[in-house]
Amino acid sequence: MVFEFLYKMCDVMTAYFGKISEENIKNNFVLIYELLDEILDFGYPQNSETGALKTFITQQGIKGQTKEEQSQITSQVTGQIGWRREGIKYRRNELFLDVLESVNLLMSPQGQVLSAHVSGRVVMKSYLSGMPECKFGMNDKIVIDKQGKGGASDEAGKSGKQSIAIDDCTFHQCVRLSKFDSERSISFIPPDGEYELMRYRTTKDIILPFRVIPLVREVGRTKLEVKVVIKSNFKPSLLAQKIEVRIPTPLNTSGVQVICMKGKAKYKASENAIVWKIKRMAGMKESQISAEIELLPTNDKKKWARPPISMNFEVPFAPSGLKVRYLKVFESKLNYSDHDVIKWVRYIGRSGIYETRC
Repeated sequence: MVFEFLYKMCDVMTAYFGKISEENIKNNFVLIYELLDEILDFGYPQNSETGALKTFITQQGIKGQTKEEQSQITSQVTGQIGWRREGIKYRRNELFLDVLESVNLLMSPQGQVLSAHVSGRVVMKSYLSGMPECKFGMNDKIVIDKQGKGGASDEAGKSGKQSIAIDDCTFHQCVRLSKFDSERSISFIPPDGEYELMRYRTTKDIILPFRVIPLVREVGRTKLEVKVVIKSNFKPSLLAQKIEVRIPTPLNTSGVQVICMKGKAKYKASENAIVWKIKRMAGMKESQISAEIELLPTNDKKKWARPPISMNFEVPFAPSGLKVRYLKVFESKLNYSDHDVIKWVRYIGRSGIYETRC
């Protein structure tokens, strides 16, 4: 009964002042007080029908405005867009788009993914004359599904691009949210220079650039043998850069002997870790490191907790699978078209917290 009353109260408030938000509740506090006084009698719900309530309480609610509505009113009244000035001119019209992603992973020693997600940003630099309208499309799962159902040509299917499921996203104020909700297309008048167009997060079908395979063996109480293999899981034509693997060592480590196939490895006593660095590594390759760790005798009976092996890297693709399907520019007043604009698209994937338990 309590939940039924709360749902009904939400319906009544929506009927009086629209969307339930913190601002709307503050603005309509007196009205909500009157409604509760009419609906409840000695703590018991009596009448919660909106039609009946409107005959007793005729007061209209104060409806708050969204940021988009406020910006629309401002532009209608003043004829100006707050994030872009009039009269911008460039000799060469250029548009740069960077898809920057951070992939986070926690993997078990057996290779089971315990948690994984990608946090991404779309950063743009626009050097465009006039007041252009831009349209940006990606391989969002909802768009691809709509195209498939509607019988439209499936661009993603033809080019072998898979669709991605975006869990949540936020946009720059220049994006028309109404068009995104109805058409799933990102339409906007871009600010001049550099800005962040959108942020997003995805948890499904993530491409994990590297797999770390650890093997730790205790030889008595004064020695550890560690072997770590890393495998790259992307196209052979691509190169990963700035690869760094941090292998933790016990607090009572007295000495370390390291042998690595590729790159350079060094034991850092101040950080209690073996740091293995590789400049570049192609896709579908593997490399390994072996280490013998000498331990000082200790009276502590607690076993070493074995902290996870962490990894840093940079790859030239989006681990979420996001692809830019199109990027179009329209400018009706000035004499240039979409074909006259030079466009650059770049994908950069970096490690966030990328860990494997050992």
